[in-house]
Amino acid sequence: MVRVKRGNVARKRRKKILSLASGYRGAHSVLFRVANQQVMKALRYSYVGRKQKKRIFRRIWISRINAASRLNGISYSRLINNFKKSNIDLNRKMLSQIAVLDASTFKSLMSINN
Repeated sequence: MVRVKRGNVARKRRKKILSLASGYRGAHSVLFRVANQQVMKALRYSYVGRKQKKRIFRRIWISRINAASRLNGISYSRLINNFKKSNIDLNRKMLSQIAVLDASTFKSLMSINN
């Protein structure tokens, strides 16, 4: 049987994984087999993390709106319900920015829909 030499292909594959693993601690950045496992795990976590990021930000926005609305004497759910009834279409991100950065505008928005 003829000997198969994989020189460049194998080296490139290993170097690609090891470069992705650079910065990992100990053998995780040096040994190919361990680094490969850690890179695969990190890629899985990063995929899941990109989905979780959206949920986490929405929760932050909601808690900021809730805190600002309670300072003005109304709960978050009632505020959102009033906005929907008055056809005020502001998403939660913009509402939280208004609540944090411009309290007087937020208060005037709350008075519009009451």
